Amino acid sequence: MPIKNSFAEMQGEITAWRHDFHEHPEILFDVHRTAGVVADKLRAFGCDEVVEGIGITGVVGVIKAGKSDRVIALRADMDALPMHEASGVEYASKIPGAAHACGHDGHTAMLLGAAKYLTETRNFDGTVVLLFQPAEEGGGGGLKMVEDGAMDRWNVQEVYGLHNMPGVPVGEFAIRSGPLMASADEFDIIVTGKGGHAAIPHESVDTTLAASHVVVALNSIVSRNVDPVQHAVLTVATFLTESDTQNVIPQTAKLRGTVRCFDNDVRDLIEDRLTAVAEATAAAYGATAKVTYKRGYPPTVNADEQTRYAIEAAQAVTDKVDTDTPPIMPAEDFSYMLESRPGAYIFLGNGDTPMCHHPAYDFNDAAIPLGCSFFAELIERRMPRG
Repeated sequence: MPIKNSFAEMQGEITAWRHDFHEHPEILFDVHRTAGVVADKLRAFGCDEVVEGIGITGVVGVIKAGKSDRVIALRADMDALPMHEASGVEYASKIPGAAHACGHDGHTAMLLGAAKYLTETRNFDGTVVLLFQPAEEGGGGGLKMVEDGAMDRWNVQEVYGLHNMPGVPVGEFAIRSGPLMASADEFDIIVTGKGGHAAIPHESVDTTLAASHVVVALNSIVSRNVDPVQHAVLTVATFLTESDTQNVIPQTAKLRGTVRCFDNDVRDLIEDRLTAVAEATAAAYGATAKVTYKRGYPPTVNADEQTRYAIEAAQAVTDKVDTDTPPIMPAEDFSYMLESRPGAYIFLGNGDTPMCHHPAYDFNDAAIPLGCSFFAELIERRMPRG
């Protein structure tokens, strides 16, 4: 079950695109160069329609064949991370403080490769909508594209995406039906007591003590309030006070952290309990707690039927497909597209490389033909001619 010959022949060309994107990383919605290159290539390939500026700086390409009214969307993310690169590759980032350390350069290049193949062959019956998205890394570009009509304007019925996965061998895919990636919420808690001299604590309200007990109490929420068969993470990642000396009891302390889970009901529960526990615990020590809770990306949940279609396409490319891979706690804003339309997200093996977001990470070019073949195979199977 080999990859498509066209992509084996195009691998050098697609790799060159990927290296160019890698050298010129752009962050969040500021992906003007990348989006321009993508739009120019889609026009050169012969897409029936190319629209820029969807979701601020997103690009949509449309390819039509036959007479079917079926419409399927394929998505790739274009943005990089605000970090320094230490990969040592000859095509390393030329932009200080920006690096393609998550492989979005590879995702964009692979979807472009699939676009070139699909425009040349048009061996399908229906409409393919290519979604090149900005700002996956914290900006919610997926939501912006949905809100800007990426699904409604072209009557998209299903949507699919993929992400490289370090640790999974090149030549393998991994997917599961249902929750695949977690939600990502953030919280800030300001604990206020009564500052004073550290040698006279009885005349103060020890904010550090109160905030410390808030941290301990918050860690009981997952173990004692969440159903044990559910999965959730609550992490207090930051503890700051306004004092940096040994003889001052600070007036305030700031706690910051994240909440991750796979179920929106669990999400609601944790938000409610986090506020109640923080306020009550601070009050027990004579302090107050002000909680700010910010909802981030929702869980990434694959639809059963579309997961089956994605599995079939992947199995046509390789016989190494994990169909029940464990869900993971990182988040992904493709989740907004899956909330808008049924679809599926799949992992593509990146081999034995550093994990995504590591400064030495680099996308594995050997995976390019498989990713391109998956996209093309999915379209030809879901919208067969005749």
